[in-house]
Amino acid sequence: MLSLKRAARLRAILDSFDASFDRTARIGFDPVEAPRSYRDPADQEIAGLVAAALAYGRADVFRPRLFEVLQAMGPSPAAFVRAFDPAVDGPRFAAFRYRFNLPADLGALLAGAGEMARVHGSLGAFLAAELDARGNLQAALSAFTRAIRAAGEAHVADAMGPTRGLDHLLPDAARGGACKRLLLYLRWMVRRDEVDPGAWEGRIPRSALLVPVDTHVLRVARLLGLTRRRDASWRTAEEITASLRRLDPDDPVRYDFALCHLGMSGACPARRRRENCRVCPLRGECTAGRRIAA
Repeated sequence: MLSLKRAARLRAILDSFDASFDRTARIGFDPVEAPRSYRDPADQEIAGLVAAALAYGRADVFRPRLFEVLQAMGPSPAAFVRAFDPAVDGPRFAAFRYRFNLPADLGALLAGAGEMARVHGSLGAFLAAELDARGNLQAALSAFTRAIRAAGEAHVADAMGPTRGLDHLLPDAARGGACKRLLLYLRWMVRRDEVDPGAWEGRIPRSALLVPVDTHVLRVARLLGLTRRRDASWRTAEEITASLRRLDPDDPVRYDFALCHLGMSGACPARRRRENCRVCPLRGECTAGRRIAA
């Protein structure tokens, strides 16, 4: 746990870094670009779910697949999934392949999202109700993905061929994994700023969010002393977020985009370089930066 003195010092340097970070230049490298392409919150939540589900592997590989899917769904992803009929609409995705995911996997995702939207009004309404009832984000998110998976896999069973299921596209938070892409999806939907579209703003408090932990965020978080853990797990996401709550209790994930892209951009590479550390705005609070830049 960060001391109050260290938290104040770290907040000052992160606030300065966050304020100067060029978000516009990095949005095109981030899957948040997909939900940002729509104005209607109903479309944002569906486009965001598809983007989060497919955002694994290299961005230059999954982005073309993602935007091909959204284009096939027409101008309103929300209207498309609400009316989705695997037998009628499934052929639109017959050529879809992304790594080990098949057309039926995508169909199950769309069918499940459509069922939830029809029954509950929106995906955000369902998750907000689960969070209110359970009082625990991990349990609520587990219920959210299990509901989509159950409805979706049942709908495509006979219409779109074999499915490998949605275990990878929509992991179960109850299993303890980092669920990075799902937590990223929640950040997009809950927060509204120049990056996050905030389709669910007001439904779920920002304070309930956890930091999406990937290799970049984990590395930077360890260098800044936000965690000592080495695994990308739910517990690690909780620990990093607990440290960041010392900086901002109401919005602990607000630095996530900048910190993640610090690593993604190569400014903070896994193999440290003296020249990078010497110009890094975080070097004063980074264990490696202080040592290498000296």
